[in-house]
Amino acid sequence: MTAAGWLAAVVAVALVATLPSWLPRAVVALRVRIFALVNGEEGVPAPGREVPAREFKRVYGHPAANGRSRGAALSDLFWYWLSPGPQVHQEHLEAGPRYDDVARTTRQILAGLSREEWTELVTRCTRRVLDETAGPHRPGDATSRTERTHAVRLRDLMMPVWAEVYYEVVFRAPCPRHARDLIVGNADDVVTALKCTGLRHMDRRDRLTAYLRDRLAHDPPPVPLPALLTDEERAWYLQGTFFNTAVVQMSEGMAHLLLALATHPEVQDRVPVNGTDGVGPADTDLLDRVISETMQHFPLFGVAHRITTGEIPREDGPALPTGSVLLFNYPEYQGSRALAADGFDPDRWLSDATRPTAHIPFGVTANRPCPARGFAVLTMRVAAEEVLRRFVLRSSAEHTRSLPSRGPCLLVPRTDAPAPAVRVRLAAMRQGDRWAAVPRSLAQLVLGSYMVWDARRQGLCRDYFAEASGGPAPAAPGRR
Repeated sequence: MTAAGWLAAVVAVALVATLPSWLPRAVVALRVRIFALVNGEEGVPAPGREVPAREFKRVYGHPAANGRSRGAALSDLFWYWLSPGPQVHQEHLEAGPRYDDVARTTRQILAGLSREEWTELVTRCTRRVLDETAGPHRPGDATSRTERTHAVRLRDLMMPVWAEVYYEVVFRAPCPRHARDLIVGNADDVVTALKCTGLRHMDRRDRLTAYLRDRLAHDPPPVPLPALLTDEERAWYLQGTFFNTAVVQMSEGMAHLLLALATHPEVQDRVPVNGTDGVGPADTDLLDRVISETMQHFPLFGVAHRITTGEIPREDGPALPTGSVLLFNYPEYQGSRALAADGFDPDRWLSDATRPTAHIPFGVTANRPCPARGFAVLTMRVAAEEVLRRFVLRSSAEHTRSLPSRGPCLLVPRTDAPAPAVRVRLAAMRQGDRWAAVPRSLAQLVLGSYMVWDARRQGLCRDYFAEASGGPAPAAPGRR
């Protein structure tokens, strides 16, 4: 072989060997450019040149920043991913009587449980799912499956928990297994498509819609559903608000929380288990601080878009005109990338002097905050405590906000933690996670580009509002 041939071979080997370190990031950058090309350049970034960080909350909370879908090409993409029924999804309804009716119903459903009832419900559902995963918790029983270390994907582990929780919150009855499977299938399909790791499967979503329509016809929930919606729209409302968004967001939030604990064992070891941390007086507020730190580093919301229905004045510069598409970037505003350099430090929340001021994990009060903001931290803490009572969490996977890997993790029983075996499995997990990102990033490039194009082609939001104005009819629901 010639010198040039040897050099080419060495370069090729080096490129292949280093693929995990550069290809996924390069593909993400390319995907962003393709998305902008296909979807069009629109929107005013916040924070950004026109809306600096110091004006973020004021602009976000301005009464004119209340348009939700109409007039933004970007809405076609969100409607595409959230169909069927995005036109009655609480986050995508325009301000008006229908939105007020839906939001009021959501508040009434969620307010039906006391803190004690939320605690009991989440504990019971978490315990049942853990029993299915690792066997009944029988400390000291050497034959129990709990005594073995289990490899799981944290998002997949948590999704059945929240499917059961929110079914019981809505219907005030235990969740049948077949209903749980339908809810998990729908929620997993939605979030998988959102992350561009798989295409949508509308049959999974349609099966849940059919189940909910039948359930509402024969045994409706105790809280009356929005009167301004049709029977089918009521099924879509429940599917979108509770069995899509609520299940997905809580599962993602728990995956981030548990993965943060798994990748920071020095923090996890301080969390009280059964009332003590094993060292000194229990730090009973530590887990709440861990939740705040996790949400600061890995906010559940990426970019929230709003369409201005009037001019919004600025402190220093021209007003934002009516019809502007504002892109409120949560990770950018909360300084997630800057925080990464400081490390994962729950103790920064002990003092006002070190606590981050740019912290909006549930949005801003003046502009459709998350309906679960009053009890989300409570229920996350309850679920995490139930997991930590039984297992030590360990992971060597990369922790990113989008979490396309679904959070690989080892559940190591507290009754027996074989350190050498765990270290070997963590080393294998680290390499597996790095190399899995290569084909996954390429799949995201292809599938994401296709779905952005298909969303623009179908134009669900555009056609819906055109029909309302006497224009062409929207695509048939079965094709959404």
